[in-house]
Amino acid sequence: MEPTPVLYRAEPTDLAGHRLTVQIQITSPQTDGQVLSLPAWIPGSYLIRDFSRQIESIAAFSGEKPVSIRKLDNHRWQCEPCEGPLSVQYQVYAWDLSVRGAHIDQTHAFFNGTSALLAVEGQTEQPCLLELAANEDMEDWQVYTSLPEATGLPGAAERYGFGLYRASNYDELIDHPIEMGTPQVISFFAHGAEHELVFTGVIPNLDLPRIARDVEKICAEQIAFFEPETRRAPFLDCSSRYVFMTMVTDDGYGGLEHRASTALMASRRDLPTQGQDKSVKTAGYQTFLGLVSHEYFHTWNVKRIKPAAFAPYDLSRENHTRLLWVFEGFTSYYDDLLLLRSSVLDETDYLKLLAKNINAVERGPGRFKQSTAQSSFDAWTRYYKQDENSPNALVSYYSKGALIALGLDLCIRSLTQQAKSLDDVMLLMWERYGRDFYQGKPHGIPEDAMPALILEATGYDATDFIARYVEGCEDLPLKPWLAEQGLKLEWQAASKLPSLNARLRQSAGQCQLATVFTDGAAHQAGLSAGDALIAIDGLRVSDTASLERLLTAYEPGQTVQVHAFRRDELHCFTLQLARPARDECVLSRQP
Repeated sequence: MEPTPVLYRAEPTDLAGHRLTVQIQITSPQTDGQVLSLPAWIPGSYLIRDFSRQIESIAAFSGEKPVSIRKLDNHRWQCEPCEGPLSVQYQVYAWDLSVRGAHIDQTHAFFNGTSALLAVEGQTEQPCLLELAANEDMEDWQVYTSLPEATGLPGAAERYGFGLYRASNYDELIDHPIEMGTPQVISFFAHGAEHELVFTGVIPNLDLPRIARDVEKICAEQIAFFEPETRRAPFLDCSSRYVFMTMVTDDGYGGLEHRASTALMASRRDLPTQGQDKSVKTAGYQTFLGLVSHEYFHTWNVKRIKPAAFAPYDLSRENHTRLLWVFEGFTSYYDDLLLLRSSVLDETDYLKLLAKNINAVERGPGRFKQSTAQSSFDAWTRYYKQDENSPNALVSYYSKGALIALGLDLCIRSLTQQAKSLDDVMLLMWERYGRDFYQGKPHGIPEDAMPALILEATGYDATDFIARYVEGCEDLPLKPWLAEQGLKLEWQAASKLPSLNARLRQSAGQCQLATVFTDGAAHQAGLSAGDALIAIDGLRVSDTASLERLLTAYEPGQTVQVHAFRRDELHCFTLQLARPARDECVLSRQP
């Protein structure tokens, strides 16, 4: 006898007030009082989000009889015992314009299940049905999601329609975000698998065909990378298609991966429009394509190949792992590399992107204080909670993780005379941990397994490499490694102006110090992050451009008087200007 599905119903009931009403029908509640819970975080974004704080009201009923319900802790509720069936109804405030939560207004509705759909504890392995409903203000809206339609059941949704959708369990239910509205949409096929590009927001003259052509190349390249023989897309185990859901704003950027879709945020200015020169990919468009490539690569690396700490997730608390340098770092390496391999970018553009990432790591003094493995473990409390001192104290498991992947690739290629590469490591990880992840009992990569995996896949003993560059804080010697592959790495100063050794920002009409680098000129002078520069040697600083104009009159080593406001107090500092740092990487192909 098949288990009875848990039935959910979700309807945006107040578009102007940004509210989503959810109902849950539970046929056989727990006899000692049904417990319901909402995830505390969403996979792929390693911070406790406390989504439950947005539940404004909640009530329970057995038939027409009210059932009392009490909150147990931050994320859980318990209903009083009842014979059943049990109905629970609640309202979610949905005004989080991000890829992580829920956002509803008169133009669209978007939500992740982690922020809106309560888990029925004790029944999370049972099948789930989700009814998506529309009110009278959503007359022209359609539904875009990779969640399969409940075909064959009464009330089943048709493609893009409201109605019933299905999931094999709660974990699958919350891993398919949902977009409702009237977006711009285009579809394409890569190795026979359907993909949809969905763009929400005002984007005049968006060049959908051009984006589809480029993204198709990226998807086809990645499918062929992991499955060179079958060319089978992994998401076909749970969905008929892959959906890219992009929310377009003035300056948005971000992405979050799911098993058969991704939620993206992009800047309007980064997307190509009709009439633009199609032979040129602007830096902004390259950024968007890199984001697409990154999140799509996660379909394999992190959604199916996982660290053991994520197999399965415990969404009630932090799940610590020291391996995010593999799952985010390797993905950050391959996202741009596969743009090159798919011919979406040429080598010149690729080397510029690679140099940009090397710059990002080189300019962060925190890399000498925190290892990449520590950065992974501390993502919950440090990387996702950055402040003005973070560049001095942290290293990114994304950016340095990508350089570690590059370094491993170069070392493997050198040792094996190009016969093996990091590709072989990824394919072994896919075969052993990823390909059948959702088909049986999930298992992930143990914390200490990477040296043995690399050795088995390539013959390269990476024990010392990982000890020095992953568990330790050493810089990777990329220059000689790249030279072996015919690439020249040079360092130059990004500016000829003397330096304050600080990052600047324009805020509220003031030139402020965003970060003061440890032991740099500003630090030695006594300046602090947040100080607003007012004058240099009595001449006004009104913005970052005026500061640069003033600095053209000085040489490194000269001393200047700096007036700055700290809060509402005026201070005067004596600062010795530093030499501009040679921290800009330039890569070029050697004969």
